[in-house]
Amino acid sequence: MSGVDVLVEQYRVLPAERRREIAARASPALRSRLAAVERDLAMRHSPGSLAAVLTDGKEMQAPHLDLIDQAFQRIGAGESIRLLLTMPPRHGKSRRAARWAPLWYLAQRPDHRIMIASYSSDLADDHGRWIRDAITEWGDQLGLNLHPGSKAANRFDILSKEGGLFAAGVGGGLTGKGANLAVVDDPIKDDADAQSPMMRRRLWEWWQAVLLTRVEPGGSVIVIQTRWHEDDLAGRILAGETASDWTIIDLPAIADSEDDALGRKIGEPLWPARYGRKALAAIRRAVGERVWWSLFQQKPRPVEGGVWQRAWIDKHRLTPVEFAAIELARVVVAVDPSGGDSTVNDETGIVGLGADNDDHLYVLADKSGTLGANDWGLTACRLALSLRADAIVVEANYGGNMAKSVVSQAWDQLARDGETRGQLMPMIVEVNAKVGKRLRAEPVAQLYDQGRVHHVGHFAELEGQMVTWVAGMNSPDRMDAAVHDLTELAGGGQADALGQGMDDGRLRGRR
Repeated sequence: MSGVDVLVEQYRVLPAERRREIAARASPALRSRLAAVERDLAMRHSPGSLAAVLTDGKEMQAPHLDLIDQAFQRIGAGESIRLLLTMPPRHGKSRRAARWAPLWYLAQRPDHRIMIASYSSDLADDHGRWIRDAITEWGDQLGLNLHPGSKAANRFDILSKEGGLFAAGVGGGLTGKGANLAVVDDPIKDDADAQSPMMRRRLWEWWQAVLLTRVEPGGSVIVIQTRWHEDDLAGRILAGETASDWTIIDLPAIADSEDDALGRKIGEPLWPARYGRKALAAIRRAVGERVWWSLFQQKPRPVEGGVWQRAWIDKHRLTPVEFAAIELARVVVAVDPSGGDSTVNDETGIVGLGADNDDHLYVLADKSGTLGANDWGLTACRLALSLRADAIVVEANYGGNMAKSVVSQAWDQLARDGETRGQLMPMIVEVNAKVGKRLRAEPVAQLYDQGRVHHVGHFAELEGQMVTWVAGMNSPDRMDAAVHDLTELAGGGQADALGQGMDDGRLRGRR
């Protein structure tokens, strides 16, 4: 090996800044060889960089696609992961995760086998055909060649290696060797299949009995899906016993959470270069609220048209700046512990509201989540501290007196830790509300219709539950907590309803 060859090999492992320094001083001939090395390093770096190199920069790139790249980089490095990727249609998820990423993975691991499954064998074959054709076109650059006797779109092998790919439709058989990487892309065809309990059951049975049994020990599984239904494949994975084993990349079209996977601010679009706010607003009007929340926000809900109307919320919403001038007479935190019949998104509702002296009500905070008893007790008490609440409303149906005890013990713990700073413990109000949900909800909804309830900011999940709830459904916990709050504030005469023992100063200096 010549001195130049040694230099080129050493160059490969140097930091990028050092490589730039060497390239800047290199002769034209050496620079040409180093440029080839840089091209090879870029192709090996990630699926996105491979796509950029092979298409001369024409393949679309975006921050949300970088998250897919990062997951596959982990797999390519030998890590075994379970990845659930949910995002809106037409945002490049399938092209990156079911085409460029498997192609990149085969280039890194030519002895590994990839399985691709989609709602139909035609779609799965399309992915397989694209990857096969890419190897035919760019095989020399990838270091891959197809075995001459195995070049079908739904099954091909890599020449002189153990690796290859096979594809099939969801529900079909997956014969042949096991897979080191299984990619399930768009497992649900359409709304009709999503709404069919039989089709959802068949998909789950195939997932458990067929797909998972084909994954090799140490292998990885990728599920790429637009959400259709609360009980779809993603929903069952999230509600299952192995949910904690999964890496979740949940990317709504419009950011609606402070812990957004991309760090977006609430209201920011996922791919503004292609779908800005105006474009997404037009899509929302065209598809309707149910489709919007399911396919685009990844929060499947039943059809709207129940007790609440979204227009009532939007019309009277306040910004934090507008709210700053409001003086509150009371503030209440309500808790609706989990433990109902629902198996999906069973949360503890923890919502804070305030009331002014003009009988207007203000939704201030939603700290709901999947929480154990100790955690929800501390969360509710901390919210009460931050809002200076005078009462905590708890549902007495939860374990008899247990809910009241949970709150009292949590407050005592915070007091011992110095977090209460001498603030008096709010009064604990117990309610019994498991019967007559509609009888409680309808008067509260009328307050919205009358323009007396104002959401201070946006509470996407709470609002989604409100506008999609109809009588007969299990009422969701966030909504129940808000109803408890509103019933306490609107139905009790506010400060006059506190009765004896509340003249101790806890209501003074609210603002």
